[in-house]
Amino acid sequence: MLIDVLVADDEEPAREELAHLLRGDERVGEVLVAASGAQALRMLSERAVSIAFLDIHMPGLNGIDLARSLAALAVPPAVVFVTADDARAVDAFELRAADYLLKPVRRDRLRRAIDRVLELAGTSAPSDDEVLAVTVGSSVRFVQRSDVKWVQAQGDYSRLHTGDTGGYLVRTPISELEQRWTDAGFVRVHRSYLAATAAVTEARLSGGEPSVSVGDVVLPVSRRLLPGVREALTHREGAHREGAHREVGP
Repeated sequence: MLIDVLVADDEEPAREELAHLLRGDERVGEVLVAASGAQALRMLSERAVSIAFLDIHMPGLNGIDLARSLAALAVPPAVVFVTADDARAVDAFELRAADYLLKPVRRDRLRRAIDRVLELAGTSAPSDDEVLAVTVGSSVRFVQRSDVKWVQAQGDYSRLHTGDTGGYLVRTPISELEQRWTDAGFVRVHRSYLAATAAVTEARLSGGEPSVSVGDVVLPVSRRLLPGVREALTHREGAHREGAHREVGP
């Protein structure tokens, strides 16, 4: 089944280039084009599309405000921001954008953005898994909460560890992540560390230096937080999660 998309950009060369790339994707059907945010909103109020590719810096109704307006539609499209400005990634994250592309857009990167939208559409509850925008060099990536194994506090920032890199720095304090992620299976083990209980492979909660292990990484557990850590891991055990070994002291 082909998907219809919309491109909104006030600069004609950028708009036509993106539309051309989209028409070259075998999964894309009709490509609508709009020269302004207001025109895009009128078009999308009359017919639905699967993805809206929005430039952020448009005069009048900009891409960020347009995305907020689209959320009120009966069938809102997935939003992918396309911009030369990487400073608005946090705004994109707050609006739950599916992706964030930097100009000039490469064909392979555009295909990955469509892949991502289709994967999210095939998930039973895509909004249940929070997505965070992180800056890596000159590009922006989106990290899913479900991929995070542990978090390290770094002042007013936090470093998200997924196991495949040295971590991703986000402009969010660990205390805020703790509040948002407790119901998703994360537990504060130390003032500097937050761990996904599903990722804990071993726990040593008795003795002089309590700790939990996430793979090869050993995280200290503070005495003050010990009861909460024990309860969280006991709850995980009760849910019959497989593949983990733990040792919990009295």
